[in-house]
This record gives sequence, C-alpha cells and structure tokens, in this order.
Amino acid sequence: MTAYFSEASLRFLRGLARHNDKAWFQAHRADYEAHVRQPFLRLIGDLQPAVAAISPHFRADPRPVGGSLFRIHRDARFSNDKSPYKSWQGARLFHERRREVPAPSFYVHLQPGQSFVGAGLWHPESDTQRKVRQFIFDNPETWRRSAHARAFRRRFDLDATEVLVRTPRGFPADFEFIDDLRHRNWVFWRPLDDATMTGPRLRTTLEKDLAALGPFVDYLCAALDLEF
Repeated sequence: MTAYFSEASLRFLRGLARHNDKAWFQAHRADYEAHVRQPFLRLIGDLQPAVAAISPHFRADPRPVGGSLFRIHRDARFSNDKSPYKSWQGARLFHERRREVPAPSFYVHLQPGQSFVGAGLWHPESDTQRKVRQFIFDNPETWRRSAHARAFRRRFDLDATEVLVRTPRGFPADFEFIDDLRHRNWVFWRPLDDATMTGPRLRTTLEKDLAALGPFVDYLCAALDLEF
C-alpha cells in the first residue's frame, strides 16, 4: 500500500492558510504540484474501480482539468473574503449526469486537522429540496434504512449547518423524520485525522467509507429520478 499525502502536503496547506497571496503561492507552486495536486489526482484515479463497483453511473475522474479535483483558486467575486486560494483541496466523485440535472456526489476533503469524507447534496436549489423532502415523506421506511441504520449513524454525521427553524410547509409536524425535512443540505460525513490522510491505508479507508455511503446516495438518486 502506498501513501498519497505526507507531512509536506499538510505543511503546504498550512503555509497557504497563513500566506494566502499570489506571490507566496507562485513561490511554492512546485510544492503544491508535488505534494497536493498530483497525489490527489493519483488517488482519484485509483478510486475509480471502487466507485464503479458502488455505481456504474458515478465517476472518479483524474483529468487535471474538468475532472473530479476542484481548483485551488477561489471564486471571490461575490464574497467579502478576497483571498485568492482555498486552504484545502477537495475532490467530487460525481454522477455522470451532473451537468444535466441536480445530482448527489461523494466528496473527499484534504485540510490539516479538518479532513473528511462525505456524500450527499450540498446547497441544492429550492426545487431539489422540495423533491427530496417529498420523497422522504413518501418513502420513510427506505429513508430509515439508508439514513438511520444504527451502524451508519455511528460512523457518519448528518450535516446540520443549515436547518429550518420551522416545519417545512405542507408536512405534518408529527412526521417521524420531520427534523430531517428541516435540513437544507443532505450530507453525511465523517472526519479523517491527519495520520489517516498521510498513511498508507488511505485508499482502503476511503473505499470502505464510499461503499458505506452508497445506500444513502442511492436514496437521493431515487428522489431525483437519477440512475444508480
């Protein structure tokens, strides 16, 4: 088994967080390529067989441009934070129809002390939120199996950063999973410590996590009439 990331990977990202400017990044671009970008692209490519085994409709795409790896550059046009770079590196393992319709994805995040793996829908549009809520309401038993299985909830947490204060309109307040309907995002995730991210068993760990997240992603695909 081969390690993808190292202390040098984390050291670069810590440095970028402290010196988030073009001059510093250009001076350390070789470190970014050698210790972050290229290892991540290699990891993405190596994950593709496991992703295909979970669903033939999802892709771990190692292309440097247009693939799974997000750009390190931030889009700061509509943000008060004008920092030009992200202080992390992330990759989205996406549905083949992601450019046609809203679709869930798997996600791997590298950041010193804050790395994680997860899957789901992040910041979906209002129409997509309504579809998911209605599907959960209409199919509560399969939601229980895919999102509330005891072993699954011991392993993953449901993101709760954006939750409605009130019950969504059109749903009874006594519905068993009403708290889940209040969510704006449906993402399950778990943290990965630095030792895991830089260790030789990272790919094996991610393959197991992605497989465990599969039934949840399958449910979201069903809610959105997507193949899985």
